[in-house]
Amino acid sequence: MVRGNEEVARLIILTDDPDPRLEAVLEQGLSDYNKQTTGRRDWRALAVVVNDPDSDAPVGGLLGRTTLGLFFLDLFYLPAHLRHGGLGGAALQMAEEEAIRRGCLAAVLVTIDFQAPEFYARHGWEEIGRVRSAADVERIFMRKIFVENSAK
Repeated sequence: MVRGNEEVARLIILTDDPDPRLEAVLEQGLSDYNKQTTGRRDWRALAVVVNDPDSDAPVGGLLGRTTLGLFFLDLFYLPAHLRHGGLGGAALQMAEEEAIRRGCLAAVLVTIDFQAPEFYARHGWEEIGRVRSAADVERIFMRKIFVENSAK
């Protein structure tokens, strides 16, 4: 169906404050489409929470998701006082092991050149590309293969 410019302008909205229902609509639509196409509906959140030892309140951790054999590591943060003691590596390993238990063959993430690419490299992740996003900033795309695909 061809729509006129006025109707398109009424239907499409650009915003930095999306309706809170939008994420659920997008996730459900993609989940339904993937189920129709692959016969599977296996999207699951994956989180590792790091709690403050005194208050038990969350102070860091990682958020990601698994779907169709891939672990997406979306967010990972530890406060400065908890870095460099092995906690980050343990959290990452815990997430990777869970992703493998869920059947993931690989994982992907995006980091920034001034964030933690060396941390991920030390844990077996490899850089697969870079995109300059500002004069002094590069986004680094990384992956980790858990199981080599024999059907190449």
